Amino acid sequence: MPLRLDITRQFSQRSDRVKGVDLHPTEPWLLANLYNGIVAIWNINDNTMLKSFEVTELPVRSARFIARKQWLVAGSDDMFIRVYNYNTMDKVKAFEAHTDYIRCVATHPTLPLLLSSSDDMLIKIWDWDKQWACTQVFEGHSHYVMQVVFNPKDTNTFASASLDRTIKVWSIGQPAPNFTLEGHEKGVNCVDYFNGGDRPYIVTGADDKLVKIWDYQTKLCVQTLEGHTHNVSSVFFHPELPVIVSGSEDGTVRIWHSTTYRLENTLNYGMERVWSLGYIKGSNKVAIGYDEGTVMIKLGREEPVASMDASGKVIWARHSEVYTVNVKSAFSSAGEDETIADGERLTLAVKELGSCDLYPQTLKHSPNGRFVLVCGDGEFIAYTALAWRNKSFGSSLDVAWSVDATEFAARESTSKIKVMKNFQEKCSFRPPFSAEQVFGGALIGVRSADFVCFYDWNDPENRIVRRIDVSCRDLHWSDSGDYLVITSDSSFYILKFNRDVVEAAFAGEEGAAEVAEDGVEDAFDLLHEIHERVETGVWVGDCFIYNNSSWRLNYVVGGEVTTLYHLDRPMYLLGYLASHSRVFLIDRDYTICSYTLLLGVVEYKTLVLRGDMEAAAEVLPQIPEAEKNSVARFLEMRGMPEEALSIATDPEYRFELAMQLGNLPVAKEIAGELDSEQRWRQLGEMTLSNGDLGLAGSCLEAAKDLSGKLLLSTALGDAKGVEALAANAAASGKYNVAFVALFVLGRVKECVELLITAGRVPEAAFFARTYVPSQVSEVVELWRNDLKKVNRKAAEALADPAEYANLFPELEEALKKEAKRGGSVAITSLPAALSFLTIGGEEEEEEEEEEEELVDAEEELVDGGGGYVVEEEEAVKEEEAEEEAEEEEEEEEEEEEEAEEEEEAEEEEEEEEEEVEAEEEEA
Repeated sequence: MPLRLDITRQFSQRSDRVKGVDLHPTEPWLLANLYNGIVAIWNINDNTMLKSFEVTELPVRSARFIARKQWLVAGSDDMFIRVYNYNTMDKVKAFEAHTDYIRCVATHPTLPLLLSSSDDMLIKIWDWDKQWACTQVFEGHSHYVMQVVFNPKDTNTFASASLDRTIKVWSIGQPAPNFTLEGHEKGVNCVDYFNGGDRPYIVTGADDKLVKIWDYQTKLCVQTLEGHTHNVSSVFFHPELPVIVSGSEDGTVRIWHSTTYRLENTLNYGMERVWSLGYIKGSNKVAIGYDEGTVMIKLGREEPVASMDASGKVIWARHSEVYTVNVKSAFSSAGEDETIADGERLTLAVKELGSCDLYPQTLKHSPNGRFVLVCGDGEFIAYTALAWRNKSFGSSLDVAWSVDATEFAARESTSKIKVMKNFQEKCSFRPPFSAEQVFGGALIGVRSADFVCFYDWNDPENRIVRRIDVSCRDLHWSDSGDYLVITSDSSFYILKFNRDVVEAAFAGEEGAAEVAEDGVEDAFDLLHEIHERVETGVWVGDCFIYNNSSWRLNYVVGGEVTTLYHLDRPMYLLGYLASHSRVFLIDRDYTICSYTLLLGVVEYKTLVLRGDMEAAAEVLPQIPEAEKNSVARFLEMRGMPEEALSIATDPEYRFELAMQLGNLPVAKEIAGELDSEQRWRQLGEMTLSNGDLGLAGSCLEAAKDLSGKLLLSTALGDAKGVEALAANAAASGKYNVAFVALFVLGRVKECVELLITAGRVPEAAFFARTYVPSQVSEVVELWRNDLKKVNRKAAEALADPAEYANLFPELEEALKKEAKRGGSVAITSLPAALSFLTIGGEEEEEEEEEEEELVDAEEELVDGGGGYVVEEEEAVKEEEAEEEAEEEEEEEEEEEEEAEEEEEAEEEEEEEEEEVEAEEEEA
């Protein structure tokens, strides 16, 4: 059967001729070196150019990432090798390496070495730790050396391909080649090593349109692949898949099976000739460089072929080899005193279970863990999980288990689904659409391009249970079969399966729903839609755990998404072990890690969402103290801060909740535990706003908030408190607060002393001039002595009131008043602010009584007789008439005044005319 690989194009970009491509090992970057002398770095996720380097005006024929140095190195037709830092775009080094065009550069996987080959028929090694010194030159080829590549299994050796029709294998430190492979009829353009450990193979491509596979131990040609119609320009063994990929100037990329050497697929993206292919270990991506641009494809899926049963036994397939481990062994070997950290790589003893007769693309345990279904190459094989014995086989594109461990479905083609029971065919049916994938679980799920249909495992008529119009990627059934997750490219849906409704409809019971063409309408209820792409997922009870496209490990309960951990690399869920309260994941290198997920926390949240707080309270003791804060935050998000306060253990968080609830006694107790000035100040502000002045005072004192304490003491009229505060503030160096406190108390002499102590002598002088004139001379003398240190003339200009009494005419009066009041400023006898509440209340009561008396009097007047009301109305009318008469008189007077003004104006005009006439007569 053919090797069935889904091939998807992930990146495509038009450009000038691309002579070489390379992929970054960790970033989603593609490096393309062009014939026009430019080297570009593209982001393959969003098809954007990140960096562009104008290396030279001549063709750049080879470029490579050196990720460990954050460099890229390029060899061009001007015979130079140039090195750039791809982050800063600075040129690190440029040197002339050969005497002719540079065809290829290759980096050593671990050592600071760079290989270069050229049309000068030489191969050179450069050491960048030695200032890019050439440490060795290899001579032996008689024509252009087109490509060099290191042996991944023995990095001390490398192979070279030349237009002299040979392939030579060299060792670092030896000038002569180890051996030469001959067999191509024309020049050899490309060479690559097999990455696996079982076959010592080299693959080559040449101008004779052939691809050859060589055994470099026997030095024989193992196989010749024919099919290309023009020169083969690039070829390689895929590091992750059992395929050989070749590119040719005929414009095609051909994919060959590396075991059967059968041609599996031919790709042509219409960009003219293929010049280069790029790949990287650990990825299924392949980059292709064309005459007219760059394309990147993905072969198959990158998710590891692995499965874990309920007991923690993991089976995975790597190529055709099958391995097994038991994750429980990592915890038993760790011991009681050692704990395995979340995300830590588990140390496991890997056991080789056997091999598979096909290339596995999926591997799935049965629900009871006894059997394993392996599918690939258009076939399936059922193995026993312990001994790995072949139990059954057949043709199938994909398979899926039922909830019953003896039943599974196999998709034989796009038009036929076969159901197996005890590894014997139970039934088969043909869906009325093109079936692209089959899913197992409580129902058989069959996916088409735009929808998914569900069928009952035991329905002899194979009627559709329900058709759901969604572009489905995967299905995940809960263990109970009551809940289903349907994932799409951008979101996932959580549905509830109504089994009773479907059974009643299929049985034709009276009053049951009809089985329409699209199935039973009420078969599913949509509970939640969450806009996140699910990569892998697994149910744990009523909780769905998944990792998204951003590689965050999340779980969802009742539509609420909680992030457990941020993963540092792509990882895929295997399953959950309740005995260890851990969820297990595997990466592309088949490294297994685990993360803690407490089932008690999940169960508690589930019960809270259902509104069953009594059952939730029973589960609460099972939750560890360390997790109670996360549970409390969940309750706070659900609008239950009181319950959150009762559960939370973090004092800071409990204080925030108590403040949010306005629970001041609890907040005060927590603030005492924290002993934080900030928290005391925060509590003091709230108690002030609530009017609890007594508690506010103790809070402000604990917070050492002297300004707030001053405000509170003065508002309360607490003279003793203000006096104590003044002494405390002065001792603490808070002179502003101490000054205000003393001034409020009327102790102006002490205010002067405080200003002098604080070094503010000028202010002390002015203050003394206003409030303590008897001390002015003393303070001025201090000021003068202090000012002499800075400006003697300014100091001499200061006038002492005792010496220059004429400059201070009111000084005598001020001294008399000071003597009269005894050297202090009396405090007004106003009551404290707190007493205004009582005074204000009495005044309001008096005002209310007066208003009531007025209302009663008016009512008595109105009720007592209408005569008074009539007389009052007549009086009002008389007043209005008088006002109108007065207004008329005023208007008449204004009119008379205006008439008089007009007459005067006319007389003035006549006089002016007479004067003008007289002047004319004189003239």
